[in-house]
Amino acid sequence: MNYDIGLVQQAINGEEEAFESLLQSESEKLYFIAMSYVQNKDDALDAIQEATCQAFLSIHQLKKPEFFSTWLVRILIRECYKILKKAQKTIPFEEEKFEERMADSFKGTTRREARLAEAVDKLEHSQQTAILLFYYHDLPIKQIAEVMEKPEGTVKTYLRRGKDRLKKQIERGECKNEEWA
Repeated sequence: MNYDIGLVQQAINGEEEAFESLLQSESEKLYFIAMSYVQNKDDALDAIQEATCQAFLSIHQLKKPEFFSTWLVRILIRECYKILKKAQKTIPFEEEKFEERMADSFKGTTRREARLAEAVDKLEHSQQTAILLFYYHDLPIKQIAEVMEKPEGTVKTYLRRGKDRLKKQIERGECKNEEWA
C-alpha cells in the first residue's frame, strides 16, 4: 500500500486531486495486472481507463478506505474479463496476422515464459486469477481473498489446484519433447 488512509478518505469525500494521487501510486501495479490478463498493451490501457472511470464514479461507495487497493484491483479484473469476453466474440485474424501479433506479444520473453503463459491461460478462471495475483503480483492470500470475494481457504484451494494443473500441463509438454528451457 503506497498511500495513506487520509488520502483515500479525501477521495471518498470528492477531492479529485486525492483520487488522482491514489491512482498514480497504484498505476504500475494496475498496468502489470491488466497486462497479465489481456496480454496486450492497448487492451490493458483500455481496461485501466474503464476501471479508473468506474472507480472515480463509485468511490463514494467505498466503505473501508484501507481496502482501496483491493477494491480498485477487483474493478480492474472485471474490466479485463469484459475485454477478454468481447475479444472472443470478434472475427479472428487472418492466420499470418495472428502469428505476427502473437510473436509481438512474446517479444522479450523466453520460450519457457511463453509456454508458461499459455499454460496459465488454459486454467479455470478462478485458478488463473489466484495464480496471477499470488505469483505474478505478490499479493498475500488475504488480499487475494478480498479481491476474489472468496474465503482464504478457497483461494488456497484454487492455488493448489492451479499449480497441480500447471504441473500436469508442463509434464505433458515434456512428454511430447517440447522444450521448457
